Amino acid sequence: MTDPIAAMLTAIRNAAAVTKPEVLIPYARLKAEIARILLENGYIAHFQQVTVDNKPLLEIALKYSGGQSVITGLHRVSKPSRRLYAKKDRLPIVRNNHGIAILSTSQGLMTNKQAKQAGLGGEVLCEVY
Repeated sequence: MTDPIAAMLTAIRNAAAVTKPEVLIPYARLKAEIARILLENGYIAHFQQVTVDNKPLLEIALKYSGGQSVITGLHRVSKPSRRLYAKKDRLPIVRNNHGIAILSTSQGLMTNKQAKQAGLGGEVLCEVY
C-alpha cells in the first residue's frame, strides 16, 4: 500500500521539474483540499476534477514564474509509518515563514498560519516552499 498524499506530492514535484503545464492524479477529497490550499497560497494556477475513462482524476495546473516553478520545495512530513503532530504552541515554521505547512486539524485542513490564528494543533501533513 502506498501513501496517496506522498504520491500526489511526488507527481507535482516531478511535473514541476520538467515544467509540465499540468498533472493528473487520482481524485480524493483530501487531495482536493490540499490542492485548494496550494491554490489559495499561490503555489498552483488552478485545479479541477475531471473524469477520464470513468475514473475521477484531479487536474492540477502548475504555476511558473520566469520559467521556474513557483514551488521550489514540497515534501511529506507525517508519514503512515511515523505520524508527526504539532501542538498549537509548537506549530512548524517553514523557511522563515516564506513557506507553509499543511496541517490536518479537528476543523479540517489548513496552513500553519491559519492554525496559529485559530489556536489549533494537528497532524503536519507536508511543507511547501
